[in-house]
Amino acid sequence: MQNQTNLEKLDTKVSQILQQYHSAKSENEMLRAEITTLKSEKQLIDQEMQKLIQENSQKDAEIEEIANKIESILG
Repeated sequence: MQNQTNLEKLDTKVSQILQQYHSAKSENEMLRAEITTLKSEKQLIDQEMQKLIQENSQKDAEIEEIANKIESILG
């Protein structure tokens, strides 16, 4: 009789462990998908930043060119 009780206890514990495993596995898959999404978003942001940095450098060069022209006109 006690063997059956111990077997039932063991069955309950194994069921709990399996439930925790499946829960952790689902959460892990969800987190992996979120990481993939965040990496894609970061890549887009990095590309936009590079574009803006390049545009800023071009604007700085244009401003410097205009300032040099003004200086040469004013002598």
